Amino acid sequence: MLTRRHFIQTTAALFSASISRPLLADTWPTEAEKAAWDAQVTPPGYNPATSNPWGLHPRFLPQRVVAKDGLVAGDIHVDAVARYLYHIEEGGTAIRYGVAIARGKLYEPGVYTIKRKVRWPHWQPTQNMIDRDPELYADIADGMEPGPENALGSRALYLYVGDRDTYLRIHGTPQPRSIGGRASSGCVRMVMAHINDLYANVAIGSTAFLYSAEDSVTPRS
Repeated sequence: MLTRRHFIQTTAALFSASISRPLLADTWPTEAEKAAWDAQVTPPGYNPATSNPWGLHPRFLPQRVVAKDGLVAGDIHVDAVARYLYHIEEGGTAIRYGVAIARGKLYEPGVYTIKRKVRWPHWQPTQNMIDRDPELYADIADGMEPGPENALGSRALYLYVGDRDTYLRIHGTPQPRSIGGRASSGCVRMVMAHINDLYANVAIGSTAFLYSAEDSVTPRS
């Protein structure tokens, strides 16, 4: 079983949605629309370490931390207990972000490969989501067009096992106050400004480790 003790060592200096299936749509936003939306979800004078119009606990703001020796640069590790996502860097450090994870048993620990990434994605609830929460999802069963109110937000990283799309995503959210909680139907949520930073540094083929909430161990800080 994967646990947090495998990867993170100590905290260092501050750094200066749900499950979804692909939506086959004919329309995509223009580059101008994407740029306008990026500006809309990015606070004025944005500084990852200090900007916080979302009212997050300060520990959920991006920080650079020291990573355990031997971890692969580019990989992602999600701590289900502390609600952190770590993106491993060259040189023994990682950028740590606050996240929200799935509700209850909808969280799926495991090892995944990022095989697709999309800027301002479409989103469509799965049939399981519709069956489980019809009042919540029935009206949007045909999907949502890209934009700041889309459930996947501004960016999405698509998690696969082999060639199988798991329908799990690491994605932005229009509900930033959910960060730090268990809120989604399977995915890992991030503040849109934060995942915009992460997205630019994640390569296709990177590995994402989602650690068990029950078996994680609190690290030293």
